[in-house]
Amino acid sequence: MKKLDRIIERAERLLERVEHLLPEAPEPPDWGASTAFRWRRLKGQGQLQAVPRPHRVRMRDLCDIDEQKARVERNTLQFIEGRLANNVLLTGARGTGKSSLVKALLDAHAERGLRVIEVDKDDLMDLPQIIALVEERPERFVLFCDDLSFEEAEPGYKALKSVLDGSVASLPENVLIYATSNRRHLMPEYHDENLQARHVDGEVHPAEAVEEKISLSERFGLWVSFYPFSQDEYLSIVRHWLQVFGLEGAAVEAARQEALQWALLRGSRSGRVAWQFARDYAGRLEGRE
Repeated sequence: MKKLDRIIERAERLLERVEHLLPEAPEPPDWGASTAFRWRRLKGQGQLQAVPRPHRVRMRDLCDIDEQKARVERNTLQFIEGRLANNVLLTGARGTGKSSLVKALLDAHAERGLRVIEVDKDDLMDLPQIIALVEERPERFVLFCDDLSFEEAEPGYKALKSVLDGSVASLPENVLIYATSNRRHLMPEYHDENLQARHVDGEVHPAEAVEEKISLSERFGLWVSFYPFSQDEYLSIVRHWLQVFGLEGAAVEAARQEALQWALLRGSRSGRVAWQFARDYAGRLEGRE
């Protein structure tokens, strides 16, 4: 009996030592401090941090992507109102408004309970912890993964895939995942993978490598594609931002040639490049006053 007591005592001491080594459960943030949050790991412990000054983007400042705005906002409103809605994958050309659209949704609908939590690709393994923190809350949470892409065998790939549609536990009804990527299938694709496709009874069956890469993107219920802007669309965005920054009439029209040269030097006619040019041009005019 004494021997058994000693064994139990040693086991209890061992458990106490192990408990000290285990990370503590993450503490919930001050939910009233902000409408936007980031998941960050400090000393190996993940925690939600409120963003004191969220990047505000107005929906009306997103030009020439009206169809994309309408589709994503409709899905988001369904989510806010407690109706069925889909996880969203926004893909396409860089600088065309994918990330800005998510920020604009928060700006437009935060008062209705929408919240955004930014999660880096390296922290996707922590998605179950994040979901556990928010699933009992009354707000509606979009877990936002920006500029998402994976290389072969990255652990975050399978973690996201499982949370989206591959686990026995489903996402709570107050959580959706919105991701942006320049890659439609989120992983690099190679020519030789297509050569491994099989033809069976007249049907084309993709190779296993291709099937695996498609399987993650297919778990997003709503795909929204963004395309490079034409020259006229680029100039329209430049005019919009110059007007936002206080320029009018002739001053706006005088910027046309410089705006085209700016885009040529940058090798892109994206909305981001238009915004950057407008800031530079308006700033230089301010210095001459």
